[in-house]
Amino acid sequence: MKIRDPTVWMWSEALDLLERADRMQRQFFHLGAQCPSGPVWEPPVDIFETAQQFVVLAALPGVSSSGLSIVLDGGVVTVRGQRAMPAIGHNARIRSVEIPYGRFERRIELPATSLRVHEHSLADGCLTLVLHKTGAPP
Repeated sequence: MKIRDPTVWMWSEALDLLERADRMQRQFFHLGAQCPSGPVWEPPVDIFETAQQFVVLAALPGVSSSGLSIVLDGGVVTVRGQRAMPAIGHNARIRSVEIPYGRFERRIELPATSLRVHEHSLADGCLTLVLHKTGAPP
């Protein structure tokens, strides 16, 4: 039987707590959100490029399409919206909150400046945004 060294265990626990605190701090107190009326979190995105288009995938579980705003300005796509706290969260004692709630905004700068939105859809918690490069060969 192996004896567990308490100093190794304590360091491991301390590092785990620090990592969780850092993750929560990044989610809820985004450095760009200085104003309380501004966005409080950014959704993660994946961006794929072909010769004709960009495809942007944004993780937005729990966000309805009616409250979603997509703005294309030159080579910058801005996705804005809000994820509301579930009703149970308002009257319950919260034991853990890892999913960010509140207003969000994600600005995505793309190298091509002549883009147009070809299609967008929100399904299974993922926004798929297809942007065609204007003037690109088909």
